Amino acid sequence: MEKIFSITVNSLDETNILAQKFANAVKKNGAFVCLFGDIGAGKTAFTKLVAKHLNVKEKVTSPSFVIINEYLSGDLPVYHFDLYRLEKEGVKTIIDELTEYSRPNVLTCVEWAEFSDFELPFNRIEIKISYVDENIRTFEFFAEGDDYKKMLEGVKS
Repeated sequence: MEKIFSITVNSLDETNILAQKFANAVKKNGAFVCLFGDIGAGKTAFTKLVAKHLNVKEKVTSPSFVIINEYLSGDLPVYHFDLYRLEKEGVKTIIDELTEYSRPNVLTCVEWAEFSDFELPFNRIEIKISYVDENIRTFEFFAEGDDYKKMLEGVKS
């Protein structure tokens, strides 16, 4: 996993700009994205903003209690997983689904991937979000796979 870049945003407006750049980068081919960060870091908020910039019409909510939310109204399908409430054995039961959702032309966002206790078997983007204060967040972008590395270089610039 290669770190591509890190950026600190100082407001929700700056987070929105970052989400728009990310949405533009994934719009053509989709991506499999793992989101890391403490509760309240902004994983769901970032996903909501990306979905907005992909023209998703449905209300984007945290999938904490349902494991996955599907949004099919935008520029590409968006699948939003949350592994927080699954035990290690529970995550093992959805490995096939995660692999299935790693296909091209969809955006799959997986919150709390650190709870998976498994090595993800496919190329992916990892975004680590750190809470600095009420307005400030640091985003670290990592990529596995040449296509994702190029995609993130586009977001970086």
